[in-house]
Amino acid sequence: MAAALLDVDAESADQRLDNFLFRMLKGVPKSHVYRLIRSGQVRVNMGRAAAATRLAAGDVVRVPPLRRPARAASGKRQAPARAFDIVYEDEVLLAVDKPSGVAVHGGSGVSFGVIEQLRAARPQAPLLELVHRLDRGTSGVLLVAKRRSALRALQQQFRERRVGKTYLALVLGEWPQRLRVIDQPLHKHLLASGERHVAPAPAGDPAARAAVTLVRVRQRWPAYTLLQVRIKTGRTHQIRVHLAAQGFPVAGDDKYGQFDHNRQLRKLGVKRLFLHAWQLQFTHPRSGEAMELEAPLPPDLPLPPYASDAI
Repeated sequence: MAAALLDVDAESADQRLDNFLFRMLKGVPKSHVYRLIRSGQVRVNMGRAAAATRLAAGDVVRVPPLRRPARAASGKRQAPARAFDIVYEDEVLLAVDKPSGVAVHGGSGVSFGVIEQLRAARPQAPLLELVHRLDRGTSGVLLVAKRRSALRALQQQFRERRVGKTYLALVLGEWPQRLRVIDQPLHKHLLASGERHVAPAPAGDPAARAAVTLVRVRQRWPAYTLLQVRIKTGRTHQIRVHLAAQGFPVAGDDKYGQFDHNRQLRKLGVKRLFLHAWQLQFTHPRSGEAMELEAPLPPDLPLPPYASDAI
């Protein structure tokens, strides 16, 4: 078997050598990739390079002959191809309507997620990378980059908080019209059971992180309020914790909500967390156009009124 010569194109420019190889050598264990780099068997423009070396367009990466392990022997479940509902697509980005119950990527006991299933469904795609994350129980608009340049530009917008993220959340109770801003730091910790948990932070907690949520009433019913929620920060479980801390937990929330009420809601058709990533506003990474993508509420999130005698 001959060594492979991999050309670095403009879309891969400024990427670390190790990350470039992970993408190009699918199926090769990361530990083996690092071993090849450390031993000098991977060359960049005929010279040795470190894993953290930044590549430039036009570089040539030499990789020694590799024997990829058979899929069946790897013991890892392969992601099945899945075509998610498309919200928007062009030559550099893709937005899908992520269903609830599907992780965005594999890991932490999850064999695969949206991104792995998309790659399996589009094996010819040169690149598919998540731009941001959504919790497993949350549905709605999820951005995927199809070009490295788009990924860098969009992630920069997220870091600089120039992206508008608006959710729809049904809460228990009648939300007060005056309560429009929740500015409350959050603290992420592990319970004795090992479960990840987030709570409002006490004053002066050095481990707390700032969290700001903007709330607008969209529709009211006697026992529920549909909120339009915009987050200025992207903390873990931010919306769920902020709303529950005000005394208005999200319907169907099995971590921070009212468990007895949720049990009754399941009988009425609300069988999961009533939180949906409804709109996403950002600047298109290539055209500079202002974009607003929207995913309507899915059928598994029916709105009230529900039968009052069932609650």
